[in-house]
This record gives sequence, C-alpha cells and structure tokens, in this order.
Amino acid sequence: MESRFDNEDNVLYFFITEEIDHHTTEKIRRKMDYEITRFMPRKVVFDFSKVTFMDSAGIGLLIGRYKLAKMLGGVTTMINTNKNIEKVFEMSGILKIIPIESKTSGTVPFVS
Repeated sequence: MESRFDNEDNVLYFFITEEIDHHTTEKIRRKMDYEITRFMPRKVVFDFSKVTFMDSAGIGLLIGRYKLAKMLGGVTTMINTNKNIEKVFEMSGILKIIPIESKTSGTVPFVS
C-alpha cells in the first residue's frame, strides 16, 4: 500500500495495492492508523484501483479508519472501485457511511 498526503488540500490518499482479507488487514491497518494520526487530514480517500479482492475483514478495516478519521474531524471517501468491490460494499451497507466518489470528481495524485 502506498499513501500520499496533499498538504495544500489537507487530503490523505491511500493507494491499496494488495488483496484485502484477514491475512493483510493488520498490516494495512497499522499503516493507515499511523498516517491518519500523523497528518490529521480533513479528508481520507481510499483508492481501490489495484484491489482485485476484498472480504468482510476489509469492511472492518474501512469502518475502523472511518471512525478514526471522523474522531479527528475528517471525512472519508472511496474512489476507483470495481464492480466486485462495489458488490461487497452494497451487501455490507458501508456505502451509507463512506461514499464512493465518481472517477471524474477530481484529480488524484499518482504514486508509483
């Protein structure tokens, strides 16, 4: 996973590059929690463009980061989701608290 903080807009981007399941969530959670508390962003954006699989452990991961960002005064959103990931989101009900932004709703900085 890569992350980038846009200081000008106070937005923290997480570019998730692996499958999100019970094997990977702990490592991802530690990194995300560190970055969120370090920067205290106004907005946290989860980019799913390279995620091919996610299970219920990923839902728990996202809800926890949503709560942390909210506690620090920020909001969360998701971008670049595919149909399989969106189906998991719809079934879980997570879209009621974390919206998916359209792919054209802004420029996302690229991290290599």
